[in-house]
Amino acid sequence: MPATVTSPLTPKQRALVDYLVATGGTLKSAATAAGYAEGQSGRVTASKTVRLPHVQAYMMQRVAETIGLNATAAVSQVLKLAEYVRLEASKDILDRAGFKPVDRSQVQVAGDIRVSIDLG
Repeated sequence: MPATVTSPLTPKQRALVDYLVATGGTLKSAATAAGYAEGQSGRVTASKTVRLPHVQAYMMQRVAETIGLNATAAVSQVLKLAEYVRLEASKDILDRAGFKPVDRSQVQVAGDIRVSIDLG
C-alpha cells in the first residue's frame, strides 16, 4: 500500500503532480499548466517542489491509483500480444520444419484457343 500524504498540498503542488501523472509531460509543461512562473524560474521551482517529501508521497499515491485503474486494460493487451506471439512462433516452427506456404501460384491453361472473325 502506498504511503498517504501527511502534509497538505497547495493547489499548485496538486495541479503539478496531477498533470505529470495524467500526461507524463515534461516538468516545464507541468509547471506552466499548474500556474508556476513562465520560463526557467517556473521549471526550477517545480523541480524543487516535486522533491518535497509530501509532494513525492502524493505523486506515488497518484501513480499507484493510475496503475490500478489501468491494470485491466494492460492485462487484456498482454493476452492479445501473447496470442499473436504464439501464432507467429507456430508459423516459424512450421516454416523451419519445411511446411512453408507456397509463395507463388502457377496457373496452367490447357487447350486450344481459336478466334474466328467473320467480316462479311
